[in-house]
Amino acid sequence: MTKVILFAVVILVSVSGCTDADREKMLTNWGKEFTIEMYSGGQLVRTWTSSGKVSTEQGSDGYFFKDKATGKLVEVSGDVVITNVN
Repeated sequence: MTKVILFAVVILVSVSGCTDADREKMLTNWGKEFTIEMYSGGQLVRTWTSSGKVSTEQGSDGYFFKDKATGKLVEVSGDVVITNVN
């Protein structure tokens, strides 16, 4: 029981200093689908739909996600537009 309380306190403290966008990104996007569009020279060259959250690693300029159509991990960088479908 104390682990649950400790976990709740950690979540509340970590979220309290966040902006609305940060809270939305951290707490409510798990399991939602996203459309990922990749552009080159201003032209759309590829589109994917994720099966869940699109993530990035600290210090990276790219994103990674699981492609809904193939079930494979996709990593992208460059001119990318990510839109929440839900």
